[in-house]
Amino acid sequence: MNKLVDWKNRLKKGHMLSVICVLLIIVGVLGFILYSKQREYRQASENSYNQAFYELVDYVQNVEVYLAKSLISTTPEHGAETLTNVWREANLAQSYLSMLPIESQELENTEKFLNQVSDYSYSLSRKNIYNESLSEDDLKNLEELHGYSVELENTLNQLSDDLNSGRFQWGELTKKGTVAFAQQVDNISKESFSNLEENFHEYSGLIYDGAYSEHLTGTEKKGLTGDDIEEDEAKSKVEEFIGKDNIKEIQSLGFSENATIPSYDFSVQNNNDETINISISKKGGHIIYMNSNRNVNVESISQEEANEKGKKFLEAKGFSNMKETYFLKQEGIVTINYAYTQDDVIMYADLIKVKVALDNGEVLGIETTGYLNNHAQRDLSNIKITQEEARKTINQNLEIEAEGMAMIPTEWQTEILCYEFKGKVDDREFLVYINAENGREEDILIITNTPNGTLTM
Repeated sequence: MNKLVDWKNRLKKGHMLSVICVLLIIVGVLGFILYSKQREYRQASENSYNQAFYELVDYVQNVEVYLAKSLISTTPEHGAETLTNVWREANLAQSYLSMLPIESQELENTEKFLNQVSDYSYSLSRKNIYNESLSEDDLKNLEELHGYSVELENTLNQLSDDLNSGRFQWGELTKKGTVAFAQQVDNISKESFSNLEENFHEYSGLIYDGAYSEHLTGTEKKGLTGDDIEEDEAKSKVEEFIGKDNIKEIQSLGFSENATIPSYDFSVQNNNDETINISISKKGGHIIYMNSNRNVNVESISQEEANEKGKKFLEAKGFSNMKETYFLKQEGIVTINYAYTQDDVIMYADLIKVKVALDNGEVLGIETTGYLNNHAQRDLSNIKITQEEARKTINQNLEIEAEGMAMIPTEWQTEILCYEFKGKVDDREFLVYINAENGREEDILIITNTPNGTLTM
């Protein structure tokens, strides 16, 4: 009888132990799920703050660029457009600044600056719209605002470096509040966050693809001439372009019917066992794209030599009268933008990009979309003002270094024949475009020369 009672007691204890174990497991699983959910939430918040920060960076850069353009604009029409852009970009910058997990008093001066830029540029744009020129005081104020915008860019760059290097996380600021924020500032570096109000360090972000490249795609493919071809004919075009003796194997990748320019696509293996991708247009059998990737470990030729290599390559392939404009160098390869010239007038829309290896000058790639979309002979007879008259409309502070003519595309898929003036103001390079028919200032671009390329904004 005692043995039976003892066995029942042990059974109860074992049952209780099992229940406790199950409860502990359930608690552990729930805890892990809650921890995972919390970590996912923190990561989502971090991503959201990162996105807001980088949007802020972009919009502040745009504010600086448009302010710089407004300083050398001489016509009310273009000034109104430029200042309206400043107003818009400053407003958007304020919106994204407000999304960051920082107490408003920490960024009071930054918010005040963006607000002033927004309001002031809007009022000046209204002035321009009513055909009033900006006064000396207006220009002086704009210059001062531009100086502050440069400083703000510089600080955001320092913050971007700190963020990318992991020296701080937004979640830390959210958890610890303003006191921790002040401590975090000291821990990061002198030139971070609250120093946004005092010290500014450089942010730079360059938009590369050459002037007006965003207006290269049209519905009418003016340069896409000839009859439709079949895949066998396209394959022959590939052999002709690359050189039949340099091809080991050609593989068809099919027909891209829904591409901007319908094309036959191929993968080619050359005699060096390198893979070359190439696309040939169905209409006319034109080369659209060719690209070969290989490592370039040394740079043996200069940029000037690469320009000549690319130009000779284009001439050999039937693209004559091409002039190099902008370029970008990365990992031993330079991508050069060539624009067609007609009677010494640069046609910026007729763009071809060529990749040149800087070890031996081999052309590794070509892209002709802009040229095929836009190439045609233009009527250049509608010139109503002289170059001398156009020069007189330019801001007197611009020290002119070069001048010529160019056909520039607009966002409305039209083109404008302009006088192009390249010059400097305070060691910053600009391109100014004056309408050859009516003398109106059509556009201003900022040129940035870097070790890796010549860029425009």
